[in-house]
Amino acid sequence: MTRHSRRAPEVDVLKFLLWLLLFVLCWPLALAAIVLYPVVWLLLLPFRLVGIAVGGVFSLLWAVVTLPARLLGARA
Repeated sequence: MTRHSRRAPEVDVLKFLLWLLLFVLCWPLALAAIVLYPVVWLLLLPFRLVGIAVGGVFSLLWAVVTLPARLLGARA
């Protein structure tokens, strides 16, 4: 699988079954989870974007540092 490919459907089914179990055991908590999940996702979105940017900077630095070795023909 590629890095940006979709998760396996089994993961989604398992999450849904776990949510149904939570709904049966404690329905107010399950409903709160459904309502609060998008809010938490939106609050954490800037941190994910910063993480992507920092990962890109580190990849660029790694490419610059290893450029002389790649130009001289070193094997990966």
